[in-house]
Amino acid sequence: MKSRIVAKALALTGTRGLVASLTRPDGVLILNYHRIGDGGDSPFDRELWSASAEAFDEQVAFLASHCDVISPADIPAALASRRGRHVAITFDDGYRDNYEIAYPILRRHGVPGTFFVATGFIDKPRIPWWDEIAHLVRASPLRRLDAAGWLDEPLDLGPGGDRTPAIRTLLKAYKRLPSAESARFLAHIRGASGVDDDPAFDRYWMDWDMLREMRDHGMTIGGHTVSHPVLSRLSADEQCDELTTCAMRLREELHTPMDFFAYPVGARDAFDANTRACLADLGVRYAFSYYGGFATRDSDRYDMPRVAIETHVDTDLFRAMVQLPHVFCRRPYT
Repeated sequence: MKSRIVAKALALTGTRGLVASLTRPDGVLILNYHRIGDGGDSPFDRELWSASAEAFDEQVAFLASHCDVISPADIPAALASRRGRHVAITFDDGYRDNYEIAYPILRRHGVPGTFFVATGFIDKPRIPWWDEIAHLVRASPLRRLDAAGWLDEPLDLGPGGDRTPAIRTLLKAYKRLPSAESARFLAHIRGASGVDDDPAFDRYWMDWDMLREMRDHGMTIGGHTVSHPVLSRLSADEQCDELTTCAMRLREELHTPMDFFAYPVGARDAFDANTRACLADLGVRYAFSYYGGFATRDSDRYDMPRVAIETHVDTDLFRAMVQLPHVFCRRPYT
């Protein structure tokens, strides 16, 4: 909220551009999106929508006219340069709206984008765990959900409607659990929710033909594991299986190495030394996290910072983030 107030003040006083010209930082701002469009009525995880099509078009237009929009392969040169304002646009997961909405906007403005895909959802489309949890909570006829052993008390779902707080609570609990335990947790939520339908999810993911087209038109396709687990909750062997299989599928389908990778969830504790070691063995050049920050020459190549773009990011805040990233996109200390 404070950032939005400051960004609005800079816009109203017309001082944002002046401040930006006097404090130009050296580095790369890496923006992260998930879904584009209107998720207001979705039965799934509505917080995955980063911007409407109109807002995304406006954002990309601003980037195209005020910045050098680059691909991950350009990061070394951008970090070495002391000229220009460098920005990279990235997407996670592999949702079809990336192809149907975001990709045409990027092409229309003549800028590249990077799409990190979970290959298992491309190969065998199915509902991912975060969307399934949201669906189960929203569709449940119950007012309270018992998750004894995982939550201290039954979870109040409320009378219906959005139920976002309950969904956030369950997603937070899921992300903390070891892999085997998270599977049991999800199975329990399925049974306890009173929901017995299995929503078709095949139309929500891109396919390999779409990804090949995007690759052929200047987009970068990177890895995001096979099944989108929180990697640090897996054993070293399980992590390497997720990463190696993802890299193999990218090479088989797109004839490209997995030079670039984004950590699922992307928090500080979502990856560990085992993850890094496997990425290094696979020859990954950069791996991207997701908890804020601005990439500089001192950034860890296996913890490249990205900034989340979400629906609360209005025009003034977005432009302030782009022009003053060292102020508005600082990585949190905790």
